[in-house]
Order: sequence, then C-alpha cells, then structure tokens
Amino acid sequence: MNFGSSLRTLQNKAKITVGNGRLQSSIHQIKHLLHPHDALYHESLPVDFQPSQPYYAHQLFDEIPHRDILHYNRLLFDFSRNDRNREALYLFKGLHSAGLAVDGSTLSCALKVCGVLFDQVVGRQVQCQSLKSGFLGDVSVGTALVDMYMKTEDFEDGRGIFYEMGHKNVVSWTSLLAGYARNGLKEGVVHLINQMQMEGVKPNDFTIATVLGALADESMIEEGVQVHAMIVKNGFESTTSVCNSLICMYLKSEMVGDAEAVFDSMMVRDSVTWNIMIAGYAAMGFDLQGFEMFHKMRLAGVMMTQMVFCSGLKLCSRQRELNFTKQLHCGVVKNGYELDQNVRTAFMVTYSKCGTVDEAFKLFSTANGVQSVVTWTAMIGGFVQNDDNKEAVDLFCRMNREGVRPNHFTYSTVLASKPSSLLCQLHAQIIKADYDKVPSVATALLDAYVKTGNTIESARVFDSITEKDIVAWSAMLAGLAQIGDSEKAMEVFIQLVKEGVKPNEFTFSSVINACSSPAATVERGRQIHASAIKSGKSNALCVSSALVTMYSKRGNIESANKVFNRQEEKDIVSWNSMITGYAQHGDGKKALEVFQVMQKHELPMDDVSFIGVLTACTHAGLVEEGEKYFNIMIKDYHIDPTIEHYSCMVDLYSRAGMFEKATDIMKGMPFLASTTMWRTLLAACRVHRNLELGKLSAEKLISLQPNDSAAYVLLSNIHAVAGNWQERAKVRKLMDERKVKKEAGCSWIEVKNRIYSFLAGDVSHPFSDLVYAKLDELRIKLKDMGYQPDTNYVLHDVEDEHKEAILSQHSERLAVAYGLIALPPGADIQIVKNLRICGDCHNVIELISLIEERVLIVRDSNRFHHFKGGVCSCGGYW
Repeated sequence: MNFGSSLRTLQNKAKITVGNGRLQSSIHQIKHLLHPHDALYHESLPVDFQPSQPYYAHQLFDEIPHRDILHYNRLLFDFSRNDRNREALYLFKGLHSAGLAVDGSTLSCALKVCGVLFDQVVGRQVQCQSLKSGFLGDVSVGTALVDMYMKTEDFEDGRGIFYEMGHKNVVSWTSLLAGYARNGLKEGVVHLINQMQMEGVKPNDFTIATVLGALADESMIEEGVQVHAMIVKNGFESTTSVCNSLICMYLKSEMVGDAEAVFDSMMVRDSVTWNIMIAGYAAMGFDLQGFEMFHKMRLAGVMMTQMVFCSGLKLCSRQRELNFTKQLHCGVVKNGYELDQNVRTAFMVTYSKCGTVDEAFKLFSTANGVQSVVTWTAMIGGFVQNDDNKEAVDLFCRMNREGVRPNHFTYSTVLASKPSSLLCQLHAQIIKADYDKVPSVATALLDAYVKTGNTIESARVFDSITEKDIVAWSAMLAGLAQIGDSEKAMEVFIQLVKEGVKPNEFTFSSVINACSSPAATVERGRQIHASAIKSGKSNALCVSSALVTMYSKRGNIESANKVFNRQEEKDIVSWNSMITGYAQHGDGKKALEVFQVMQKHELPMDDVSFIGVLTACTHAGLVEEGEKYFNIMIKDYHIDPTIEHYSCMVDLYSRAGMFEKATDIMKGMPFLASTTMWRTLLAACRVHRNLELGKLSAEKLISLQPNDSAAYVLLSNIHAVAGNWQERAKVRKLMDERKVKKEAGCSWIEVKNRIYSFLAGDVSHPFSDLVYAKLDELRIKLKDMGYQPDTNYVLHDVEDEHKEAILSQHSERLAVAYGLIALPPGADIQIVKNLRICGDCHNVIELISLIEERVLIVRDSNRFHHFKGGVCSCGGYW
C-alpha cells in the first residue's frame, strides 16, 4: 500500500470515528505514519487531505513540526470554506506575527474573509501589507480588494481599486458588477457588462447571474431582455444556473409566459429551478399553477429540498389547504427535514393559517429547547391570526421569562393582539430595546393605541416616527376615522400628499371613512373620491365599499347605489352597506330587494346582513316581513341571534304599537334587556301614549343609566302629553337633584364647505336677522297652505300662542331657513339633527319642500328623511 492510499484510508476512518469518540486514535495513526518524514506533511495535505471537520484539520496542523506558508494557506482556505471566518482571521494574524512571508493566495483569502465579516479596518491593513509585499498588482488580490470594499459599503474605493488594476479577469469584473448591484446602481450594470465584453473579457455564468439578479430586483425588464439576447449569443442558454436567473428575473417582473418558456426550454433542471417557479407563482398569487408545478416536480423525481417544501407550504397557507399540508408534513419526515428550523417554522405558520393552531403549537412545543426568536414569533402570530389574543400575550410573556430576546417582528406581531392591559409596559420595553424608531414597530404601536381608543398616545407615537411609511399614515387616518375626527383626518391626508407619499387603497379607505362622520363636509368626501379616481384606486374593494358607506351616511343614497353598481367585485361589506343604507333612508323595499338578490345568487350572509334587513323592516313598518326574515336567519342560515337582532325586533314591534310582543321578546331572549331596548320601548310609549309601560321602561332605563338624560326627558314628555304636569315637574326636579342635563337640540347645515350649527331660538348666527325674516315669510305661506301648528309637541305648561312661538324656533327650522338663504336656488338642502325630529317640524318641512320646490334631507338620531314635493320618504312612519 503506497502512502497516498494509506492516508486516504486513514482519512475515511477518521471521518467515521469522529462520531464514535475515537478521533484521537485515528490522529495517532496518521502521526505514526507521518512522523519519520516531516516533509510528508507538506506534500500530502494539499493532494489528498481535504477534511470535512475543520477541528480535525486544526489538530493536524498543530502537530506539524515545521510549518511554511503553504500549510497556513491550506488551513486558511479550509476555515474560509467552512464559514469559520473569525478563526481564519485569527490564523492570518498569527501568521503575520510569526513573520512568515505571505503570497497572493494568503492575502486574497484574508481579504475575502474581511469582506464576509464586514471588517474594513482589518481589510485596509491587509491592503497595506499587499502593497508592502508587492502583491497589490496580483489579479486575485486586486479582485479580493474590490469585493471587500463593495461588501463593506465603500463603493468608491472598490471602484477605484478596480480601475487601477493592470490586469482584470472575469472574476474581477463580476466582483465589480456585484458591487454595483449591491449598492443599488442597477443602471450601470448593463453598461459595465457591455464594457467588459468590449475589453475582450467573456462573461461566465456567475457574471450573467449577477447581472440578471440586479435587473430582476429593479424590474428593469428591457435591459433584462437585452441580457437574454447576450446569453443566447454567448451560448449560456443551456447553463442551468443562468436559466434559473432568467426565470427569476421574468417572474419578478410578472412576465409569467417568458419565465415558463425558459423553463420549458431547459434540458437540465435542478431543485433550484423548480423552487424558483413554485415560489414565483406563490409570490404572484398564482396558487393553482404553483400546486401544479409542485406536482410535476414530484413526478419528475427531483429531490425535494427544504426550500421547495417551504415554497409549497406558502401555497398551502394562502389557500388554507390543510390536507396537502399534512401530505407535505409526511414528505418532510420521510426526507429527514423535520428538525430543520425553517421548515418547522413554515409548518407552524401554515397550520395556524389553516385554523389548526393546536397542531402548530405541538410543533413548537416539541422543538426541544431549540426555539429561536423566529419560531416564538411565528407561534405568537398563529395565536393572533386565530383570535386567541390571550394565548398570544401569555406566550410573549413566557418568551421573555425564558430569556429569548424579541425582535422587531415579535413586537409588531404581539401588538396586533390588542394587549390593552400590557400596552404601556410593551411600549416601555420597545423603547428600552431601541425598536421604537423601527417603522414597522412604531406603526404597530400606533395601531394598538388607536384600537384601544387612546388617540392622544397614538398621535404622540405618530409624531415620533421620523420616516413614516404609508402604513403609518393609513393607521393614523384609521384612528381618526374611528373617533370621527374628519377635520384632523383631512389635515393628515393633505400633509401626506404634501410630503410626496403616494396614498394606497387602505389610505383612501381610512380617510373616506373619516368623511362619513356627520361633522365632515359632503364636499370633502367628494374630493377624496375624485382623488381616488385620479390615482386609480377607486375600484379597489375596500375603497369602493367605503364610498358606498360614506355616501349612504351623508344622505346621498343615489351616489352610493351608483358606486355599488360599478363595483367589479363585491364582498359582504358592500352588500351590507347597501342594505343598511337603504334601511337608514327609509326605503325598506329596495333594502329587501338587495337582500333578495343576495339570496338568489346564494351569496354568503352574516349577522350584519340581517341587522340591516330587520332595520329596513322596522323603519318601513313591515312587521310580518321582519318576523319572516328573523326566522329565516335562525332556521335557514343557522345564525344565532345576537342582542342587536333582538333589539331590532323590539324596535319593530314597539314602533307598530305591539307592546306585548315587544316585551315577550325581551323576556324570552337569552340576554338581559339592554339600555337600547328600554329606550326604544320608552320612545314608542311616548308616541302611542302608553303611560304605564312608559313608566316601567323609564324606571328600568334610569336604573341602568342614571346619568342619561334620555330616560328622564322621555318620561317627562309622556306625562306632558297626558297633561300630568305635576308628574312632569317631579321628573324635572329629579333631574335637577341628580344634576342630569338635558341634551339641547342642535341642527347642522353645510354651506360652501363650512358647517353651521343652530340651537333652538338661536340668535348667535351672523345672519340671524335674515334667518328669522325668512321664517316669518314662510309662516305666512304656510298659513296660506292651511297649516295649523300642532302644539302637542311643545311639552311646556304655557299658553298656546307661546307654544307656537317655541315651535317656530326649533333648530331644524332655523337651519332650513338659512339653507334657503345661503344655497343657490334649486340646490338640495341637507341638515343633520342630534335628536329625533319633532312631528310638527316634520309637517312644516314637508310643506316647505312643496312651497320652495326644494329637496330637503334631514338626518335625525333615527334615520334619514327625504322631503320632496310635500311628501317625506318615511311615509309618516318614523
């Protein structure tokens, strides 16, 4: 047996015995064989000895009695190849301290290690040594210097070194191209590769892959097509790695057909090829094509890698495909990847998205103490996605107890669990960990404060974000929309536009929701709608649904219907908004028509759909229809009635004067009667003059909400209508004793993008004289039409003449009079009132719509009233 074969035999023995604890025995055998001839170390190691265990190599190196630069180089290369860069750097420093003369191979390897470690300080020292030892002109050293500077983000020095090099090879050019790509100078990449070929250097497959990767990241598809032609010209179209880069570029540019053409033309495909196609389909949402490609890969007998399994799991998570996920799990176990952290995390995410969070937690719990921050975050996210917020917060606390340090993804995830009780503590921890300036964390924190209703703190967080992305702007707008602060929302939106931030569909949705507030001007909503159209976002589902809601709430049901009909895609929110819109506008017939279309097309319905239908029946007085749809909801759609549904039924029966049925509902439901129910019943008792039930309702309501003025006022009004002035006085006295203030009636009108408010008998408006003059003019015309004031709506024990004066100065009449003065002839007049419109004012406004030939829209606390030609849309039933 010659020496080489003996060494190979012992090397194989060493590899085998490492796992069995007999490494020292093998080393001893090698030492015994080599000891008589020290020079054999020098000759044998580079030829046959390429150990897979760096520790083993280092031990052998330490046993060599006489070392030269070749021995150092071999170990240096071995450390570098095995990603033990820090040890490689220490070895190089030791070599330097030993005073050994280095060569170009030593210096180039040391520079490569500096690049990987991002250590420019040591890199510059190596450069000085290269200059001192005369190796700066060596092409491998120069190339390594270019690579080192590019990786340590010193682009100018790297480029300077490149152009000072006397001789450049393809590796040198590739290093420069990679530097351009890494530093975002994508435009220069194509120019460089053309210059490279003009100088007679032919690109290799690594060069082409570098160029294509740069162009793919920036979607520079025109330049990419030029490089594709270059690939064909240079004969690289059959090189697998080059084709992989081409496919990746085309998929990132969403040119699926071209990517598929390259894929189909390949003679040899590796696992990377298949994974790029599957991952590309997943990224673009082409899930079915992704599954089909995965199936073809299995039929082709290609070995499944961890990355392929992760891409397949991404498809499963998007489609909530649990069965295929379980099949993949079996495949992972079969291939021995079940302990791979990336694969395990991908399974946790997929199981969570499929709704089987227990399976995800089993995987997490069986990780045997090797959970990383990534797996903790994935599990917390799984609980959040499945609305198990308590478990998410508990797991986060356990993560802290076990000493795992959260990262910015962890904080963003746990903040989505609405941790109201821990929010301040989390905020403090985020500041301490220096993550408060990270945009994703700051935005999640902002959103968490918004959802807890803490707008002051959310505004502080928003102002503290130095680089606000569109998500932060949208979150702030959503918070302002939530509290109905339309004015501030518009200020934020205008500031967003001024700073050059491009609104997305969620931004528009949030600001449109803010414009739905009664305090917002109608014109603002129209302006935002126009802006959404201009930016091409108006057809986005969340935007169009928000527009339907906004126009409905602002009294323009016709515009809401137009937007609804133009929607290319309608979700349940769109349908519910339209049903609720018609219900609030008193058009029960159209609301039910929309619902029936949903039934006809077998569209999904939820509890909100039926709340809208029941509300429509309530406002239109359709008692039988309301009963029918309530039963359909329970029997046909298997939706358990909530307290909101029962409230609608109580309202339906109460308005119709069917008090026995209303009280039966309240007694038979599995909930305690809410304040809304008692208030509804009390209001109906006032209309139908049911004194006894009214007293009971008032007592119940006062016991539940002793500081709510509505109960006292309604009970007081019932006594006043019945002429029980002493009882009314007692109620008023009780209000005074408990310091309960009656909410004053107030009406608003928008004129020239400005909101004007009026109280009863208000004289504070600058045009009060003109307003009251207009009311006097209308009083004469009303009398000519046969109008007689209904003084029953004045609930004060005063003379009838005084009652008429009180009626004529109600806030809604003042607002109507101002609208007639300030708005152009023929323009619709829209008014919002905080309380229920009184019956006499309702009659007067009907007549004014006929006298003035105007459309008047009044939104009171219950619904919309559309007055036109002397008739109201409510039909006198409200």
